[in-house]
Amino acid sequence: MAAHLIRRSFVFFLAASVLAACSTPVAPVSGAEDVTRIFLVRHAEKEKGPDPALSAAGVSRAQLLSERLGEEGVTEIWSTATRRTEETARPLAEALSLPVQIYDPAAMPAFAKTLTGSPGVKLVVGHSNTTDALAALIGADPGPPIDEAGEFDRLYVISLEDDLTIKSRIERYGAAAAKRDAGAP
Repeated sequence: MAAHLIRRSFVFFLAASVLAACSTPVAPVSGAEDVTRIFLVRHAEKEKGPDPALSAAGVSRAQLLSERLGEEGVTEIWSTATRRTEETARPLAEALSLPVQIYDPAAMPAFAKTLTGSPGVKLVVGHSNTTDALAALIGADPGPPIDEAGEFDRLYVISLEDDLTIKSRIERYGAAAAKRDAGAP
């Protein structure tokens, strides 16, 4: 009889524990699940030639990008399949232990839907002829065309709000940004 009561008490205790666990609300860890922010950049300075690597200035800029975005909560990193874009993304990817995912710049409308279709904080590294176009496809202000010859410091910061409002701004980072802020040509 005592064994039967012990067994019944155990089953009751187990059932009560399961019900309590199911009814206890779990607070979200950070709220990041509902956030959609997208950072767009052109690759950093590059060497000459077909599929070039980053130059020394480009390697430095890629590190500055990693430092700028390191505390932003980046959850995804995207790049085209070129050395210069992948090398620009690599320092942040390594710092955050995230893979660099490859996207096809020839399929940007579909890629824009991928970026905006799920929450997260995303970095996309592209080219002078794709980065502003992708900003426009997302619904952000693309700003003036990117200067192919020397503009490597443009950083689009795009936020998709809960009410589907898109907020965007263009920031600058790195050496050219410092010169521009100081009023140098």
